[in-house]
Amino acid sequence: MESASSRPRLADLVLLLGRLLLSLIFLHEGWSLAADITATFDIFAKLGLSAPVAIATIALQIGAGLSVATGFLSRLGALALALFCLATALLFHTNFASQNELLHFEKDLAIAGGMFVLSASGAGSISIDKLLRKRTNKMPPWLRAVLS
Repeated sequence: MESASSRPRLADLVLLLGRLLLSLIFLHEGWSLAADITATFDIFAKLGLSAPVAIATIALQIGAGLSVATGFLSRLGALALALFCLATALLFHTNFASQNELLHFEKDLAIAGGMFVLSASGAGSISIDKLLRKRTNKMPPWLRAVLS
């Protein structure tokens, strides 16, 4: 029989739901950019960005998105996506005369805020990080610190 302390608490279920919802936008956008790489390169070129930047963006969105969704090194993934959102807001959505651009700026700031909170709180008990923490005596100290 499962004890009450071994069952996920409501807070852990909420953290899981939050992680999945936050990661969804990055996974969707990353896969969309990767699915039509030629068009992606063209869009990035129009923004003055190179193909390697496009590939790095796709890798970041998919890699960190999966990190947040699965709870594997979630603090690092959330921090990377928070910084990405801040950069996106400040570099690409500053034409506040456009209501659409203002909305994108605010959305990016809000997502960054959620990612900073996740980075500080960790993924909760329903995560790969939690499973790995059970084996902390066999891992290097730097990895233990990242998972805690």
